[in-house]
Amino acid sequence: MKHKFARYFKMHMIEIIDYTDEYANDFRQLNLEWLNKYNVLEDHDLKIIYDPRSTILDGGGIIYLARSGDRIVGTAGLANDGNSVFELVKMAVTPEYQGRGISKMLIEKCLHKATELKAKKIILYSNSQLVTAISLYKKYGFVYVDASDSPMFTADIKMELSL
Repeated sequence: MKHKFARYFKMHMIEIIDYTDEYANDFRQLNLEWLNKYNVLEDHDLKIIYDPRSTILDGGGIIYLARSGDRIVGTAGLANDGNSVFELVKMAVTPEYQGRGISKMLIEKCLHKATELKAKKIILYSNSQLVTAISLYKKYGFVYVDASDSPMFTADIKMELSL
């Protein structure tokens, strides 16, 4: 019985890993999945999800992936906006893995990295339809701020967290 449980646990364990280009398709599909579901896909999103290297990584940002076995089931990143400000970007968990704490693991990894990078503030843009995500952001201390500078038409919410 012990052996069976250990195998089950290992098969379902979530590991947070750094993005590499070999996961470009996984990153793109995870984000297209939720952006299309909520009908909020825009050109700004497409630039990021089709070229995460130049839009996030090359500018001093980072992308994390949640892996279950050999499957990528979640993602979140930090884009460097300059002046010690980072933007939490492209957080997604595939529907069949939602409700398992993966978003918490990803956001905590991003917050820890932002602290390492000596960030003073993390911002994020979202859409009011994303009630569960917004609730999660509030739990981590993000507060609403004016969203009029949003780079996306569908991003009607902006939040920030001072570190």
